[in-house]
Amino acid sequence: MADPRDYYEVLGVARDASPEELKRAYRKLALQFHPDRNKEPNAEARFKEISEAYQVLSDTEKRSTYDRFGHAGMRGAGFQPGFRDLDEIFSQFSDLFGDLFGFGTPRRRSGAQRGADLEYNLVIPFLEAAHGGERDLQVPKSAPCPTCKGTGAKPGTEPIRCPTCGGRGQVVQAQGFFRIQATCPTCRGEGVVIREPCPECRGRGTVPTTEKIHVKLPAGVDEGMQLRLAGKGEPGRKGGPPGDLFVTVHVEPHPDFRRRGDDVLITVPMSFPQACLGAVLKVPTVDGETDLEIPPSTPSGKVFVLRGKGIPSVRTPRRRGDQLVEVVVAVPRSLSAEEEVLVRKLAELQDDKVAERGFWRDLVSRLTS
Repeated sequence: MADPRDYYEVLGVARDASPEELKRAYRKLALQFHPDRNKEPNAEARFKEISEAYQVLSDTEKRSTYDRFGHAGMRGAGFQPGFRDLDEIFSQFSDLFGDLFGFGTPRRRSGAQRGADLEYNLVIPFLEAAHGGERDLQVPKSAPCPTCKGTGAKPGTEPIRCPTCGGRGQVVQAQGFFRIQATCPTCRGEGVVIREPCPECRGRGTVPTTEKIHVKLPAGVDEGMQLRLAGKGEPGRKGGPPGDLFVTVHVEPHPDFRRRGDDVLITVPMSFPQACLGAVLKVPTVDGETDLEIPPSTPSGKVFVLRGKGIPSVRTPRRRGDQLVEVVVAVPRSLSAEEEVLVRKLAELQDDKVAERGFWRDLVSRLTS
């Protein structure tokens, strides 16, 4: 499937355009291609296209990801730009449309309202973040009341037209020479009032519930990344679309591994003889143990690079980071008598000044005599 057009090209702005320049460009194009004003066959498609472009470029985090990685990077980071329908566009940018088209937002006269978005914080182990996986989430949310079918009215009754506004949801208030249109204080813009509320939901039309939602975690997902599950948020009202569920990932620290981008860092101990004479160490990686050859005379603190043994890139799955292995000489907490004799002999051969103890001096004399 071909990528959408470049978002900057869609809005007709430079790549360094300021937020105000983006807003002006979007308002101008929205006025030109708004489906209620423009009856050309492609007007609605163009309206959705410019709205998607503005949705991404007006968000600092999304814009930064798009500037660095393009459309593929947006998908890899879990962003899913675009809108399911026009109502969702009008809901998200209602402040802009209110200024453009007068009081209120066109196409929302039916009262349909988009459901609220939800956020779920998911904590996963380090290795699951590296390899990806699948989870079933228990998400608290609302559902239409089964007793009143979402109307909010007691079974056998129905909401009635608001007597204050006549069902319009708006009232006109006069202040001197001015007439101001405002939300009806009786029905709060709904156009109807409920005389006998449903006993189960108390007139809200919804009841709390928990929904099991399946989510796939891409390999390489990192701390703070968000996955958007379209339509898995709160249900809409009066036929409106549901909101989205945003799953924010939190990664538990690992006792051995540390992450830097797609690279993995680990510190591995080696003994003094191994550092001097060389050895083959068993080194843990995110995929299991591997052999690391230590050449003779390796200094403590040296870093070895295991190419391709890091974490898969969430934006480019075929690419993997590296594992950086720092080897350090492990000093034993205590020495046996024989070990200390040998260490002191080595110090003597290398003419190193070390601390002496009377007990050990006598022991050395007895063992070497």
